[in-house]
Amino acid sequence: MRILGVNVLKRILTAIISSLALFAQAQAATTGQRAPEDFSGASVVIGFHDRTLYYPSGAQDNPIYVKVSIVNNGTDTLRFKLADERMFSLDFRANTIKNTMLPQTASLIDHRSSKNDVYYRDITIESGESYSFIEDVKNYISFDEPSIYYIQMDFYPELYKSRSVKLSSNRLSVDIRPAPSASSSSVLPVQAGTASLLKPEVIPPDKVVEQTIVARQKSLWDQYFLYMDLEAMMLRTSETARRYSKASADERRRMLDSYKTDLTQSRIDHDIVAIPNKFSIEKTSYSKTDGTVTVEEFFKHPNFTERKKYVYKVRQRDGIWQIYDYTVTNLGTE
Repeated sequence: MRILGVNVLKRILTAIISSLALFAQAQAATTGQRAPEDFSGASVVIGFHDRTLYYPSGAQDNPIYVKVSIVNNGTDTLRFKLADERMFSLDFRANTIKNTMLPQTASLIDHRSSKNDVYYRDITIESGESYSFIEDVKNYISFDEPSIYYIQMDFYPELYKSRSVKLSSNRLSVDIRPAPSASSSSVLPVQAGTASLLKPEVIPPDKVVEQTIVARQKSLWDQYFLYMDLEAMMLRTSETARRYSKASADERRRMLDSYKTDLTQSRIDHDIVAIPNKFSIEKTSYSKTDGTVTVEEFFKHPNFTERKKYVYKVRQRDGIWQIYDYTVTNLGTE
C-alpha cells in the first residue's frame, strides 16, 4: 500500500474545496439567489416621538407616534428591505399587565390579506450607523380601554410576508387614559390663549411639583392635572379602590370624571387643591423610577399664616414624572 505524502493530501483537499465553492457559485447563478444576509449585528430600538396624553380614540384624532431605529452594531455593511407601506416590514404587539394581547386593527388585517404587490426599497447601513422613521402604533393595534399597556415591535428585514427573519425591539409602556367626557372643561388640555396642545415634558421631579403648584395658584386646571396620576390619587382610599376594581370601563371613566370635578370644586382632598400664598421646595430625592419632593407651603389667613410640609410622591413612566400620592404635616402658624 502506498502512503500519500502530506503535500499531496493538501493539494487534494484544496482541489475538493475549490470544486465545492465553484459548484455553489454556479448553483446561485443558475437560480438567481443571493447568499442570505447576516442580521446578527442588527438591533431595533423604539421610543416615543412627540409624546402627549393618550386616549382610546382613533389614530387620526390621537396617534401614538414612536420613533423606530434600525441600528447596525456589527462590523459589516447591513442590507435589508423596507416596504413603502411599513406594515409589510414591521408589526406591533401590545399586551395588558395580565399579558393579554390586544387585537390588531381591522384595516391592518384587510390590507395585509390583499393580493396587491408590495413595493420596497433596498436599504444599506454601514457599521455604527442607523436608519430611523416615525410610525403610529394605532395603525396596528386597537386600544379600546383605558389602562397601562406594554408595546413591542417586530421588524422583518426580508418583508413581513416571508417572515424568515424577525428582529424584536425593546418594550415600552403606554398609559391610555379615559377619554374626557363631553362635560369636561375641554376635550384636550391646551395652553391658555393658544391652540397648542399641552404635553408633559421630560423635566425633573422638583420642576413637576413646582409647575403643578404654580398652576393651582393661577387656577389653570388643565396644567394642574398635567403631571398628576388621577387614577392613583383617586385610589388612595381602600373603599374607592374596591369599587373601582369591580367597575366596568364606563363606570371607571365616570368615577374619574367625578373625582376630577370634585377636586376642581374643592369638595374632596382639600389639602392637595389648597392654594398656597407662597412655597419653597426643601428637598428632592429620587431614583430612576420613584422619588419624593418635600415642599414647605404657606397659607395666608386674615390674622395669621399657616405653615405646612407637603411630601409629594412621584414616579416615572416613559421618562415623564407624575404625582401619585402625598402627605401633609402641620408646622404651626406665624
